[in-house]
Amino acid sequence: MDDAAVLKKKGYILGGRLGESSFAKVKSAYSERLKFNVAVKITDRQKVPIEFLEKFLPRELEILSMVNHCSIIKIYEIFETSGKVYIVMELCVQGDLLEFIKGNRGLPEEVARRMFRQLCCAIKYCHDLDVVHRDLKCDNVLLDKDMNVKLSDFGFSRRCFRDGNGKILPSQTFCGSAAYAAPEVIQGIPYHPKVYDMWSLGVILYVMVSGFMPYDDSNVKRMLRLQKDHQILFPESLSMECKDLIFHMLHPDVSHRLRIEEVLNHPWLQGKHLMAHRF
Repeated sequence: MDDAAVLKKKGYILGGRLGESSFAKVKSAYSERLKFNVAVKITDRQKVPIEFLEKFLPRELEILSMVNHCSIIKIYEIFETSGKVYIVMELCVQGDLLEFIKGNRGLPEEVARRMFRQLCCAIKYCHDLDVVHRDLKCDNVLLDKDMNVKLSDFGFSRRCFRDGNGKILPSQTFCGSAAYAAPEVIQGIPYHPKVYDMWSLGVILYVMVSGFMPYDDSNVKRMLRLQKDHQILFPESLSMECKDLIFHMLHPDVSHRLRIEEVLNHPWLQGKHLMAHRF
């Protein structure tokens, strides 16, 4: 059966294509049960690598079925046929954050602050569950009709493993996009997955308030050198508080990189002023 027939049997009327990722396509559909439009992520088992099928897809399905947060994409139903996996989820009609940023050539800090706070709350919720995303980027942050943030695409997410003393074990798989990847990940060093998420969040915030990437990933060696030297070129218009937050999120030393609780308590997200320069 084709996608339309499979979905019709489940009570969905298939619509047009919304987008495509490396291993899946996303289409709109109308739910006869819910009485509104939804998005359906369709993964063809025959067209994806074995590692994705055996490791990443089961993790994604497990995590999607357990998370429930207002700033994480809502999942209505997951079902499988012999050849495909269908994930029925909330439709975000305003598209993704990257499109919104491009359309506005960067966002005013007050707009960015509201959206970034929502995103950080979603990450704190995940990290509190010992779930890491590992593919945070503007493309994976969707916007609903009221311009609220909805974190999506948990294809590289996983549960954290801990040793006998409760310490989180490092990850070794390279995940995500180079432009959003932390220097330790690019170098192939085993990394703390929650701290990796924090770097990617810092890149997202930089893009939100500036309209461009903090580093040029067309030359990875040069990008890595700038990252390790902790060199960040900020637009002059940014507030001291915003620069300070980004500077401490994009710290090459993982022991000094801000954790999610510290980000949420930072003066910029609290709408407060710094007493003095900290960088």
